[in-house]
Amino acid sequence: QYSPDNVAGADGDVDPTEITFPGCSCLTSSCVVDICSCLCRGENYNSLCLRPTDKEEEYARPVFECNAMCQCAESCQNRVVQRGLQFRLEVFKTEKKGWGLRALEFVPKGRFVCEYAGEVLGFNEARRRIQAQTSKDSNYIIAVREHLHSGQIMETFVDPTYVGNVGRFLNHSCEPNLFMVPVRVDSMVPKLALFAATDISAGEELSYDYSGRFHNLPVTNREQKPSEEENRLRKPCYCGSRTCASFLPWDSSLFSTP
Repeated sequence: QYSPDNVAGADGDVDPTEITFPGCSCLTSSCVVDICSCLCRGENYNSLCLRPTDKEEEYARPVFECNAMCQCAESCQNRVVQRGLQFRLEVFKTEKKGWGLRALEFVPKGRFVCEYAGEVLGFNEARRRIQAQTSKDSNYIIAVREHLHSGQIMETFVDPTYVGNVGRFLNHSCEPNLFMVPVRVDSMVPKLALFAATDISAGEELSYDYSGRFHNLPVTNREQKPSEEENRLRKPCYCGSRTCASFLPWDSSLFSTP
């Protein structure tokens, strides 16, 4: 079932459609930094492009867009991901990787491409679904972990297996042309937004790193070395990049018992 936005999962723990954020009181066509409460952490976009993280910053800044409760206009420059798809994309059959997704027009670096949307699950339901899968099943469940300044970790689990959008057809690459950023609009449940990491040509396949890595960790610390048993469960990577790791990224946390 196609859905452009996240929906509540089977366990019903989280309703991603609920509006819980207060809106800004900007009575302008477009909000500005130092005045708008939604931009208290700085400007998010510049001409629809995501502002790059400063080189000295190790991690990405949180992104909060203006929301349904805001008094600014729909044309506000702080409304990007919520507008949905702006580029023509095509689902196509790849040679080795099953279905894939490609751009049908040029996409400039920094522009929003698509969201990875599906059922928003709680940890227990996400683990139940993962453990019920066989080696022949495709795993679409993504676990996003955000490290807060307090040391806490916020987890979001999204599964587009049964309900989702075009993001489910994106393949992994060890040298991707997209990167994922959690973007919040109406609530603390983030939209998993994918932005262009570089200029993307028409006809080029779109991909991101399933592990979430993107310039923010040194190669040596990127991933714990899986055990032999875990390697048997891993699937080969066919991205064809020069730095291909041979296997798709592995996250054992949902496979283990509490």
